[in-house]
Amino acid sequence: MNHPTRWYSNKQEKKIAKAVNGKKTPNSGATLFKKGDVTTDKWLYEAKTKTEESKSFTIKREWIEKNKEEAFAMGKDYNALVIDFGDGKQFYLLDEKTFLLMKRCLEEAENDKN
Repeated sequence: MNHPTRWYSNKQEKKIAKAVNGKKTPNSGATLFKKGDVTTDKWLYEAKTKTEESKSFTIKREWIEKNKEEAFAMGKDYNALVIDFGDGKQFYLLDEKTFLLMKRCLEEAENDKN
């Protein structure tokens, strides 16, 4: 069945919102004050999806930079670009600073268990 691109995007945004306990942004961030596709108290997520399953995905630097700028403007501490290759699996792209913070937190949690 052929669906419009917006159908695939909406499906991905709902999936992300559920996974991160966030909210879909109305009109996919096209409003003046609400940007990105999904938000939580601290995060802004920008969703990008393929309409058919694919082995590759071209990522544009402008998507990452725009998401970071919009997160800052909205007072969000973190941002991520979320990629779906058309198979329903989500991959979260983070900057190095955020990744290293998460890495440290995971390692500390692991050490606390031991």
